Amino acid sequence: MSDPSPPFQFIADRGDARLRLDQVLVRRVRDVRHFSRTVARHWIESGAIAVDGQVALRAAVRVREGAMVSVAIPSSAVRRARPEPEPLLLDVLYEDDYLMAINKQAGMVVHPSYKQYSGTLLNAVLARVHDRIDAQPGILTRLDKGTSGVVIVALSPHIHSALQDQARHGQIAKEYLAVVHGRPDPPSGRIHFPLARDPADRRRVIVLPTGAPSETAYDAIGSLDTADGPISLVRCMLVTGRTHQIRVHFEASGWPILGDPLYGRPSAQIARQALHAWRIAFTHPITGQRLTVVAPLPTDIHELAGALGQCLPPN
Repeated sequence: MSDPSPPFQFIADRGDARLRLDQVLVRRVRDVRHFSRTVARHWIESGAIAVDGQVALRAAVRVREGAMVSVAIPSSAVRRARPEPEPLLLDVLYEDDYLMAINKQAGMVVHPSYKQYSGTLLNAVLARVHDRIDAQPGILTRLDKGTSGVVIVALSPHIHSALQDQARHGQIAKEYLAVVHGRPDPPSGRIHFPLARDPADRRRVIVLPTGAPSETAYDAIGSLDTADGPISLVRCMLVTGRTHQIRVHFEASGWPILGDPLYGRPSAQIARQALHAWRIAFTHPITGQRLTVVAPLPTDIHELAGALGQCLPPN
């Protein structure tokens, strides 16, 4: 087995720590085609995987949160093609030599996948930084295709790792604005449903007692009666950051997000889920300055909020 240099490395997060090593690898090694747990086990047994500098030879070993996992991808592995730069329009909210904050439009995919390889936010970022020789963009805060708002992009692995470390220690504050069916009761509170992938449909996340601990704080701003029942504008604060967390938490609480095609139902009032990543605050890894980045509400959610007759939180 021939090892490339340097190896693929990542820091295990809380979700990784709940899995076997072979499951963690399937979750993380995305740029190798036809990768499976069988392939992962073969790599492990051949000594290609190290955890915190120690070779791991058992697929069932558990990975602690914060562990450094190093993967020596063999030369025989068939890699996916790297995404290409594309000169797409970006709404840049903040930019320096180390990171960017972008206001993603609803309908744009954040990262290339086997279903959509071009036209993504990462393709656009690669075009924007094409003349920066050392830039290696990495998406820190991913949003669903139908969700708008702030996306943070690290421009080097070092900055990406430093921001991930802040996220693990609860030092990144993420606030969303959502329009939901119903009136949240109580109007302010915290939702603590454990979440896991739906075994029957991997596209979905469901509430399971054995799922990852998950917490969303919320504050209902105002409500309005409509022909389809009451709707409410809600400010949401992520305490944990699970996949589809806000969407699933509100659906499980009986207040699905308006227009959500996966966890609710289509709406004549909006063509996508009414969810916007509104504000994020973090410490700049280089300057030490505390930064707060705000993404103005897009027209569709702004009109819904205006119909509620409520004063929006200040940007």
